[in-house]
Amino acid sequence: MGKAILIVLDSLGVGGAPDAYLYNDEGSNTFGSIASACSNGDADIGRKGALKVPNLESLGIYSAARLSTGLTLPNTDSSVGSYAVATQRSKGKDTPTGHHEIVGYTNRIGWYTFPKVVPVFPDKEMDMLMQEAKVSGFLGNKHASGEDIVKEYGEAHLDSGFPIVYTSADSVVQIAAHEQVFGLDRLYETCKIAAEIFNNLRVQRVIARPFLGGNKDNFFRTKNRQDFISPPPVHTLCDRVIKSGKKCFGIGKIADIFGHRGISESISGMTDDKLFDEMLNVIAKANTGDLIFANFVEFDTLYGHRRDVPGYARALEKFDKRLPKLFSILNRDDFLLITADHGNDPTFAGTDHTREQVPVLIKKHNLRNKCYGLINFSDIGSLVETFLSLEKH
Repeated sequence: MGKAILIVLDSLGVGGAPDAYLYNDEGSNTFGSIASACSNGDADIGRKGALKVPNLESLGIYSAARLSTGLTLPNTDSSVGSYAVATQRSKGKDTPTGHHEIVGYTNRIGWYTFPKVVPVFPDKEMDMLMQEAKVSGFLGNKHASGEDIVKEYGEAHLDSGFPIVYTSADSVVQIAAHEQVFGLDRLYETCKIAAEIFNNLRVQRVIARPFLGGNKDNFFRTKNRQDFISPPPVHTLCDRVIKSGKKCFGIGKIADIFGHRGISESISGMTDDKLFDEMLNVIAKANTGDLIFANFVEFDTLYGHRRDVPGYARALEKFDKRLPKLFSILNRDDFLLITADHGNDPTFAGTDHTREQVPVLIKKHNLRNKCYGLINFSDIGSLVETFLSLEKH
């Protein structure tokens, strides 16, 4: 037994889930849509031609895509990896729900989502938030895209000092404020209070969205985002790793996703490219039986939500080029699994996540070309659990 590395490429779905119709997501296919757009010459910005991801291809990404949809894309089959396609059983199509199910908590009830009305948040909770956070008012109070609402209300925020609040199709309250004018610590404290208040409505998470800039033409969100999420109500794979006396390293937003429970050490607050470097450093120092759990969020935040097909393709190709370095530091006994948490088809209508199945790509010495078929999200964690010889939950 060696180390386990579990990597989530945030939003890289491989085709609509069986219940996609319940989410108005029939026909969504994040990876397939990107690959097809590249082959058709519709993603030739900063790159050119067919999607070039030979290392993901060798792990079985195209085989997984075909297993999920029955559609064949121009490629070859898996040659060194084993693969599967996972279907989510939890209700929802957001990052925390996907991650929680991957490591052992299936939420069949779901979380509360806000209706598309203005104002969107209930007066009672907003009054409580203003009083407890000592804020005189809020701007926005509607469904919105994060970048758009900052452009719309950012200057008013600077003038009034009122934070900007908004939501999306997910179960979330997002609060944006200027990192210097409003203050980062004050924003975090406001979000912490909001999480306590909205938890009573079964709202899954509150996100602090700090930004900088002086006007609508140069506002930009910083890397100091922080999520306030209640941890899963059951022990997860992460908890069991620590109980076994080993370490669980969180790379990216993993610690936030699990309410900082079950995480021995966390590295976050930087670009995906830098996080990849940090992940390599952690893998190099980790011991047998440790879990390195990474989330690379920019596929989702920078390209999926922005419906940027060429950008998503460039990000995939850039990630793929870095995989040989990862492969080179793996020991013969290590276990690598690459997957996703939901979809975010950049060719689909709207700007929300899409309800999709996800690829499960496995690299382990002497494990080649094995198809695990159609599995559940929870089976992903079970595969890691079995490899680490952990006590079954």
